[in-house]
Amino acid sequence: MVLCDVCGRAVPAETAAGRRPSLCRRQPRCPLCAAAVGCEELRRHMDTAHPEPGPPGSRRPGAPAQCPFCGEAAGRELEEHVRARHGHLLGAPGADTGNGEQLYECPMCSLTCTNIQILEEHVDLHLEEHNFSEGGDMGDLELAQQLQTEEDEQQRSEEEKREREEFEKLQRQYGLDNSGGFKQQFLKNMEREVDRGRMQPFEYHKRKADMMESLASGIDDGRTKTSGVIEALCKYYQSENKDVRRVWLSAGVDHFHSSLGDRGWGCGYRNFQMLLSSLLQNSFYNDCLRDTTLIPSIPKIQSMIEDAWREGFDPQGASHFNNRLHGSKAWIGACEIYSLLTSLRIKCQIIDFHKPTGPMGTHPRLFEWILHYYSADNEGGAKVVCTSKPPIYLQHQGHSRTVVGIEEKKNRSLCLLLFDPGCSSQQMQKLLKQNSDGTGLRLLRKFVGSLKEKQYQIVAVDGVLSLEEKAARCRASQVLTSEKIP
Repeated sequence: MVLCDVCGRAVPAETAAGRRPSLCRRQPRCPLCAAAVGCEELRRHMDTAHPEPGPPGSRRPGAPAQCPFCGEAAGRELEEHVRARHGHLLGAPGADTGNGEQLYECPMCSLTCTNIQILEEHVDLHLEEHNFSEGGDMGDLELAQQLQTEEDEQQRSEEEKREREEFEKLQRQYGLDNSGGFKQQFLKNMEREVDRGRMQPFEYHKRKADMMESLASGIDDGRTKTSGVIEALCKYYQSENKDVRRVWLSAGVDHFHSSLGDRGWGCGYRNFQMLLSSLLQNSFYNDCLRDTTLIPSIPKIQSMIEDAWREGFDPQGASHFNNRLHGSKAWIGACEIYSLLTSLRIKCQIIDFHKPTGPMGTHPRLFEWILHYYSADNEGGAKVVCTSKPPIYLQHQGHSRTVVGIEEKKNRSLCLLLFDPGCSSQQMQKLLKQNSDGTGLRLLRKFVGSLKEKQYQIVAVDGVLSLEEKAARCRASQVLTSEKIP
């Protein structure tokens, strides 16, 4: 005796002898949807109409809906297919089972069920299958792509915002934020001084009138100038014999410090004023400076640099400032000083000490170069050497100063003497006192261990250029280069 694989009842011998699995000819109902499908169809019906839930994407996206009885792809013609091929398996709509049970018809495939809950589950399966076959998985992919796109856009927006804020911060730091220039800052700071009771209104109006006159003439008003310091230093060293073996001093130079109009950004302009004050005292440069006999104001210096750019000097540097300095608080550096001096036919060079050359981030090669600059043409045994060499413009990140001399100690160590635009006139005038004990020199002295910036640049003057040499240097400045040490 052979038993049916589905219902477990006995199967006739002639059926069991066939090649197909042992199945009887009864038509039991589906336990999930009450469909009368028969033993032969029940297994296929269960696999197609009530499959085990699989992972998302287990069915090929876009595949047509399959018949729950035979598994064939029927697509949008599913209802017609079921009625034509499997109509004998469906109960009559609205009929009962003969024992008084109500039958419920599926609105999507006309399958009849004896239980309303089973029908609801059956319809839910249709809906899920419809969503899946219509590209539900593609909708998930599109949603994921949309979310990723939105996240990327948000990150890009935040990055652009950070970059914009950093750029605006740098613009403010370097005076390129269109917030006005020397005049606007001068007036604003004077108004603040009046509000704080540090300046009387009559003084405000007097200084405002002086400032407007200075701007109109292009000549510095001299309020921040201190003269005679080099001469005072020469006298001091001649009588001072403690630990200084020799000292070399530059030619005479006036000290200029920052004012209410350029505090925080004007050091480069003030150092140029110091350098120019020395050149104006040297007749060797009279021909170059015949149109510049007085120290120009900072706005005038800005216009002079713009003139140099218009002549063709350093176009890359000019583009950095959008070819405009006048009316701004833009910082300047060694390249702008070089372009301005060269446009005046003053021979100079940029030396770039681009990395430390000593222990602990120090720059002994910088000190050695400056010693050679001052001592090369001044050999001799004199302790104090007052040279005819102009001072040196010294630049590092965020600040610049002017080198006016160098000391050699008895232990052979070197010490630079620097004029700093950050030192006030009151501090500098202490060096002019005849009975000075040398404590004021601490403002000027910088030992090797004191200069530990990553990079230093100097601009050193070394003569006069002919018109042909000036034109050649202008062409060469299309890509401005410097001599690097080491």
